[in-house]
Amino acid sequence: MAGFDAVAFLRGVPDDPGVYRMIGADDAVLYVGKAKNLRKRVASYFRAHLPSPRIAMMVAQIERVEITATRSEAEALILENNLIKSLAPRYNILFRDDKSYPYITLTAHPHPRLAFHRGGFTRGARYFGPFPGSVAVRESIQLLQKVFKLRTCENAVFNNRSRPCLLHQINRCTAPCVDLISADDYAADVRLATLFLEGRAGEVVNRLSARMQAASDRLAFEEAAALRDQLRALQHVLHRQYVDSGREEDVDILAAAAVDGVVCVNLAMVRGGRHLGDRPQLAAAGQACPVEDALLAFVEQHYASLPLPARIVTAIAPAKVRAVLDELGKRAVVVSARREIEKGWLEMAERNAQLAIQARLLSTDRSQSRLSALQAALALPESPARIECFDISHTMGEATVAACVVCEHGVMKRSEYRRYNITGITGGDDYAAMRQVLTRRYEKVAGGEGVRPDLVLIDGGRGQLAMAVEVFAELGLEDLPAVGVAKGEGRKAGLESLIFADSRPALHLDPASAALHLVQEIRDEAHRFAITGHRAKRARARIGSQLERIAGVGPARRRNLLATFGGVDGVRAATVEDLCRVDGINRTLAELIHAALARG
Repeated sequence: MAGFDAVAFLRGVPDDPGVYRMIGADDAVLYVGKAKNLRKRVASYFRAHLPSPRIAMMVAQIERVEITATRSEAEALILENNLIKSLAPRYNILFRDDKSYPYITLTAHPHPRLAFHRGGFTRGARYFGPFPGSVAVRESIQLLQKVFKLRTCENAVFNNRSRPCLLHQINRCTAPCVDLISADDYAADVRLATLFLEGRAGEVVNRLSARMQAASDRLAFEEAAALRDQLRALQHVLHRQYVDSGREEDVDILAAAAVDGVVCVNLAMVRGGRHLGDRPQLAAAGQACPVEDALLAFVEQHYASLPLPARIVTAIAPAKVRAVLDELGKRAVVVSARREIEKGWLEMAERNAQLAIQARLLSTDRSQSRLSALQAALALPESPARIECFDISHTMGEATVAACVVCEHGVMKRSEYRRYNITGITGGDDYAAMRQVLTRRYEKVAGGEGVRPDLVLIDGGRGQLAMAVEVFAELGLEDLPAVGVAKGEGRKAGLESLIFADSRPALHLDPASAALHLVQEIRDEAHRFAITGHRAKRARARIGSQLERIAGVGPARRRNLLATFGGVDGVRAATVEDLCRVDGINRTLAELIHAALARG
């Protein structure tokens, strides 16, 4: 801390909420943090005893501290997240996860829909979770369907049913769409499902038992038998799914592990006494740190935006976790594993954290070896960290779509995939389509925006590659490496040719080559992504043109049809009775539409 007078600096720090930045030599940002009270939080770094050697090492490098006061803790949290992502401070531990946590939702509707949900919340709907992954959500929904028989269909389908669907026939839905259950009885089932999702399964069992006894007492034996079957289904679910914790409790289990510099925090979730699985979270690359620091950083990031369970079982000192939660203004019972079941949960979570690290290390080694092999095969100056691949898909020139997929550090990065609708060209002109997509993708790169790849793969032969080279020359990107991937004889995998833009002859790699396997994986993914986009576009175009050819179906009626059934697939699947429900569609016209789409 040479030259930094902490005492003098703290005199001018307010008691407001805000964000602080620890700055080291050469203006390098060492750490970004948020605080309810800036003065107290910043002062805590300059005490005689610091919580860990890592923090002490960071404090020793501080040359100045910058603060930004905010109006609220919420604003401080948003600003902190933005700064960490943009500045990537060395001492911030950032856990990367491309997906948000999934939830189960009961929608805001007179007959609520039971559904999988990921993303923002809608006012009026009920959300239960979070769950560690989509598998846990879908399994829970299937169990709820068996016991409570709530609808799972979209509103567009629900509003236009004229007869019960297959789920009703297999006893998974009570068919409120066609009034086979009263609104009051359906609402009662929704209340029971809500109790179950809140972890109050014992109360659900008691209520069902009471209703069954009441039905029996008034000699409503069919109703009593139905309730008995429902109760048996629930008991079967509880018998199969409950961890033998002895309690209907909500618990998070936090464990962490570190292997060869890779750190993983694993969060296991128990809800209503059911162990739902776990979710390993690996620290961002290059962020080796003590396990305890990683776990505390995870607590701060995870619980800042997600609800707390009743209890947290942790592998480190509970007091340290409680201190972080206090900073967030949240409270929970935090304990070490004492009961046998808790020790089992924690041991399992630690083991899964180690397995996640091993999987990461194996994947990294495999990816790096394939990239090194590709670098050597193509004689590139460096290993290509970012590879982009383009493919064109159409059917006899119809509904042309171009696709760009991205591979970063040897791993496909789906969040970076892009599709391009190709317009204004002669149908079937692949060269013109390739010119258009490459121009649209790289004109921003030429202007200093967007991410520049280290290698561009073109799915095609010399013609497509020549078009790519021409576009790059026009944009001033002549030094951007591009390679064509030409299909082999009979399109057989392993016989591909790699085409170069210079005078080098085509390269035929050994079918067992790691470099060829990487190229095939990227090319195949580009082809898959392009063809799925093309098929969807073609289907939309064809049904739209079919509707246009039907006498009496103008633009307004087409809009009504597509809006009512949620798109082209819904219109094609609709019955004549379903079509009659749409505004402006009488039975005669509905029969014409149904016959025309059936032929198409």
